[in-house]
Amino acid sequence: MKKQTIVIRSFDGASDIRKLSEIWLDASLLAHPFIGEQRLIEQKQLIEEKYLPAAETWVACLAEEPVGFIGLLGTFVGAIFVAPDRQGQGIGRQLIAYAIDRKGELSLEVYTRNEQAVQFYTSLGFVEMSRRPADDEGLPFENAHFHLKG
Repeated sequence: MKKQTIVIRSFDGASDIRKLSEIWLDASLLAHPFIGEQRLIEQKQLIEEKYLPAAETWVACLAEEPVGFIGLLGTFVGAIFVAPDRQGQGIGRQLIAYAIDRKGELSLEVYTRNEQAVQFYTSLGFVEMSRRPADDEGLPFENAHFHLKG
């Protein structure tokens, strides 16, 4: 079987918003069930209207179809999501490598209950720097702060 090439390109607000917010929602439902489906569905609008347009967003494409993305705020990874049916294929690793090549270092926060993500970041060399007991909305979902130098 021929390996398909992932192309990473810049975000196009006009054509990418809906697809990326769908990837975000599908991946979030899988990774963050503890937040609750209704809350995640409500947050999808914020992703479309606020977070994606405000970030430096890079889109991973397979045959020109978006399959994942990374949103950067300086060197902070505000979001990295890969479509559930494309997870485990190295797309997230490619997005992190792409960002670290451009920024030299990265930091991010992750819900500690998202054990798959914690293992993913640790496997890439991210080092846990600290933890806090609540998320940005003050909900009791522990977050860990990670850092990686290129």
